Amino acid sequence: MRISQVNGTTLMTINPELGHFALILALCLAVLQATVPILGSYLGFERWMRVGQSLALGHLVFVLISFAALATAFLNDDFSLRYVMENSNKILPNHFKFSAVWGAHEGSLLLWSLILAGWSAAVAFFCRRLPAIFLARVLSIMAMIAVGFCLFLLITSNPFERILPFSPENGSDLNPLLQDVGLIVHPPILYMGYVGFAVPFAFAIAALLGGQFDSAWARWCRPWINSAWAFLTFGIALGSWWAYYELGWGGWWFWDPVENASFLPWLVGTALMHSAAATEKRGVFRSWTLLLAIFTFSLSLLGTFLVRSGVLTSVHAFASDPERGLFILIFLGTVISGSLMLFAARGPVHAGRVLFRGAAREVFLFTNNLILVTSMSMILIGTLYPLISDALDLGKVSVGPPYFNFFFVPMTLALMVFLGFSIKSRWGGTHSSYVIEFYVAPAILSLCLGLGLPILCGKVYSAQEYSYSAAFTLICVIWVTLTICRDLMSKLQSRGLAALTASYWGMCIAHFGLAVCVLGVGMSTAYETQKNMRIMVGERVTLAGYEFHLKDLSVARESNYEATRANIVVTADGREVSILRPEKRNYFSGGQVMTEAAIDASLSRDLYVALGEPLESGYWAVRFQFKPFVRCIWLGGLLIGIGGLMSLVDRRYREKRAQALGTYTANSQRKWSRSA
Repeated sequence: MRISQVNGTTLMTINPELGHFALILALCLAVLQATVPILGSYLGFERWMRVGQSLALGHLVFVLISFAALATAFLNDDFSLRYVMENSNKILPNHFKFSAVWGAHEGSLLLWSLILAGWSAAVAFFCRRLPAIFLARVLSIMAMIAVGFCLFLLITSNPFERILPFSPENGSDLNPLLQDVGLIVHPPILYMGYVGFAVPFAFAIAALLGGQFDSAWARWCRPWINSAWAFLTFGIALGSWWAYYELGWGGWWFWDPVENASFLPWLVGTALMHSAAATEKRGVFRSWTLLLAIFTFSLSLLGTFLVRSGVLTSVHAFASDPERGLFILIFLGTVISGSLMLFAARGPVHAGRVLFRGAAREVFLFTNNLILVTSMSMILIGTLYPLISDALDLGKVSVGPPYFNFFFVPMTLALMVFLGFSIKSRWGGTHSSYVIEFYVAPAILSLCLGLGLPILCGKVYSAQEYSYSAAFTLICVIWVTLTICRDLMSKLQSRGLAALTASYWGMCIAHFGLAVCVLGVGMSTAYETQKNMRIMVGERVTLAGYEFHLKDLSVARESNYEATRANIVVTADGREVSILRPEKRNYFSGGQVMTEAAIDASLSRDLYVALGEPLESGYWAVRFQFKPFVRCIWLGGLLIGIGGLMSLVDRRYREKRAQALGTYTANSQRKWSRSA
């Protein structure tokens, strides 16, 4: 290690060889963590079981050292490292140099390994009160996953590979698409969700190995499910927002295969979260919860395979090396087949036998679970079918948005309908008179407002035809919102504000967030308008009641690019609304050209302008877009994630968890040992 100055900033530099060595030591500790604690659980050696906690912390330290070594190599412009040379440049700003650490394949895998080590250390720290046998097995399973990723890094994706003896004086550059604040926040948060589902996966496998799976286990596991799901929600929402403003085409979701790969575990994770709640409250869906925990993490690994195998072309794809793809495929197959074989052997034992009838909450939860899993299956088929068709020489097939929208939109609307019913339904069964009393008024009001508001919206947005898609959207959104509000009011009247728990508030916020998100999707899709125009300085364009005046063009120069910037004055009814400055950037390193859109944003609409290519005679291609309520998409995603996290601060929940952990006495530990 040494101290160095970079652009006036003092940095502690870690030799890349030390980072490589630290990664090897991390692998060794992961191997020990994967073997010693689980052997101790079967042999009855408590010291062997407890050593897993120390090994998890040690593994985190060495992965962190390795990550720090790679980060300092980027900040110090160490272009003798191939990975740094390919993804950085001397003129790149320091904050982008740091985010470039995970901007490509090798570094993103190192970040994945670091986050996995962090989750494992968190389990070791926060789960000290768990039975030693169970905790040992959980940590061993998580270490087995860590071993796979460490081997992947060291064998096929070493970020510390040197270019010697002749190293370049300057690097290539970071992909201009990634030179954005989105790269700083989106991948780490997304990976927190992806990797976080390794924890419930490890708990499910440990439960199957031990032969015990009860409500107490579900109660303890739920915080890990909720936290991973919340991070994945934030990550997907941030990725959608980033694509919206950075790619220049004004879309927020394109059903790209890698976008789908992040959405698949979110759908199943949502089902897992609700199934675990039913298992905790009523002891039902035990086998189903186990299976969902396995599938959720398996789909996270599938996303890793799609991004890094080279089997698809995408703006998100990191690698195209067949060797890497084969390694991940073998690892993916081992995890999925091994866990499913274990489930097949022990899962049926855990079938819950709790009676419920009719309009019970269990029925609605399971119905929504089926909708979520069915939606996941349709998206998975559409994502993988082109790859399978190409592999079997059946021809090139493209599956685009029409297919996904055809299946997913009705599924989402059906989910909203059943969601409204589940909010106020009761465990075990709900009397028909109670259902009629509570739901009739919201249903009638939702239908009236949902069918009537599109008429008003058609006049406001100058729509030529009545929008049935907007009507269905509004009916479902109003239905969910009214049922949430009515349930909240009834609880406030009967129990008072102080009696409402953080978990209940989290449920309300998350469900309302879903309604807000669906509102944004439905309204922006139904009433979006755009014009692709050929204009020059001085000309005006009218769109959705707004006038866009291209006042002038200027040239701006930054440290790593030069931009042609348009000045567009936006007016409405003779009043200035905004000045938009879209850019066409030319990056010095590599000569890549990028479009930087300009957006005037509000909760009710976005004005979106993207500067295209220069044309003859001083003309420019410019795209103008009007997007009503598009901000609700990301506002809804934010609310959903916040709702998922709120259960973590529920004091009552923590008290229950402590009580559940207290039920695992020395006799319980012996039972674990005998069942294994």
